[in-house]
Amino acid sequence: MLIIALEGPSYAGKSTAIRHLRQTDLGSRAFVSDCYVKHIAHRDDIPPARTDSAAAQLAAFERFMEIEATRVAEAAESGRDLVVLDRSVDTLLAHTYALHALFGYDVHHRLHERLGALPFLRPDHTLYLDVQAEALHLRRKTAGHTAAESDYFLHEPGFLRHARDYFVRPPRPPVAREITVLAANAGPDDVAQAVEALVTHWAR
Repeated sequence: MLIIALEGPSYAGKSTAIRHLRQTDLGSRAFVSDCYVKHIAHRDDIPPARTDSAAAQLAAFERFMEIEATRVAEAAESGRDLVVLDRSVDTLLAHTYALHALFGYDVHHRLHERLGALPFLRPDHTLYLDVQAEALHLRRKTAGHTAAESDYFLHEPGFLRHARDYFVRPPRPPVAREITVLAANAGPDDVAQAVEALVTHWAR
C-alpha cells in the first residue's frame, strides 16, 4: 500500500487538489480520506485550534487519533493499493510543535510516545503545499471570510512560521518517510494540476 499525504496551511489548496484527484483515474484507484475535521459532524465538537493548556492539547490529539484509527480501518477495508490523505498525523504533531514554540506546551515528546501505541497511517510521501502568508490572506478574503486575520489563529504569523518549520526545517524527522515541498502561491487549479503530476509519478 502506497500512502501519500497532502499537508500545508489552511487555504493552501489541499481540498481543491483532493477534489481534483477524485475526478481523475487516480481517484478511482485510490482510497481518499478527507481531513480530520470533516469527520466530525458537529462544528462545536471540533477541538479548538488555539488550546489554552497542555492538557487541552493532549485531549485534542487523542480526539483526532480516534479519527485516525477510523482512517486506518477504512484504508485497510478499501483494499486499494493507493491511499491519499488530506492531512496526516504530522499535522497533529506540527500543530503541537507550533503551540509549544508559542506557549511552552511541552507535550510534543508525549505525542510521539502515544503514536507508538496507536494505529496510524504513515505516509510514504508527503507533499507540503507552501504558500506565503499574503496569498493565504487573499484566498481567505476571496472565500468571504471578513473577520480580522488576527482573529484566525491558524493564520497568525507565529503559528504559520512554526508549523511550516516542522515540515521544512524539522527539529526531528516527521512521521512521513519523505517530504516534498511544493511552492503553491499559484491559483488552486494550477496547484491541483501540479499535485496530480507528483502523485501520478509516485504511484507508478
